[in-house]
Amino acid sequence: MDGSLLAQGCPRRFEEAAAAQMERFVLDFGRMYRERNEALREVTRAHHAALLQLSAAADLKDDDTGGHIVRIGYLAEALALLVGQTPAYARMLRKAAPMHDIGKIGTPDSVLKKPGPLTPDERAVMNRHAAMGAEILGRSNIPVFRMAADVALTHHERYDGLGYPAGLSGDAIPLSGRITAVVDFFDALTMDRVYRPAFTAERALEMLAAERGAAFDPVVVDALLAHADELNELRCKITRECRSFDALINS
Repeated sequence: MDGSLLAQGCPRRFEEAAAAQMERFVLDFGRMYRERNEALREVTRAHHAALLQLSAAADLKDDDTGGHIVRIGYLAEALALLVGQTPAYARMLRKAAPMHDIGKIGTPDSVLKKPGPLTPDERAVMNRHAAMGAEILGRSNIPVFRMAADVALTHHERYDGLGYPAGLSGDAIPLSGRITAVVDFFDALTMDRVYRPAFTAERALEMLAAERGAAFDPVVVDALLAHADELNELRCKITRECRSFDALINS
């Protein structure tokens, strides 16, 4: 073979081999990236499931059925869409909002289940659940848990600034906390509690409207009131279907 042709062939074969090696590297890297992401999703799902179980344990101290936190997730998602948030934001809130009262796991039953009014000292103990919940949830950089920490910390802030724990007002309260506060109030009023029987949905809506601009963001309240029938039907449907934590996480 002519030496010049051989010399020309060597670089070509080298380039072809290098290209093949690069292609294998890209394919291997892509597979590793997909496996890494799937592993991260599995860890996140497991972490989420564990925190929801802890939230359920806290909720069962205050609600014999445990259905409240499931309803909160779906109602928060629906209301987020009604106030103009993206589907991605609404889905994340569906997963984050059920953990709003996780801090109640550290609240004594003598306070949480007291049938009468709380003393000032007991009220202070009760109010600590917001910061406690944020502490439990706030040690992760995963977005859904950061949102859940915001919700836990701020869902008892009031639009007029008279809430706790920080006395935030208006738009200084994260939207996730403002939405969760509204659906939590509405759903909790329609449940039997140790200190009172359930209110009707109609009475609960009247009480919500009375707090428009005081305890709650008027835009969020108006959205719920404008779609009260469908949101109440969603609330009832979730209870009838006994939707699970798995649905909250994976759907």
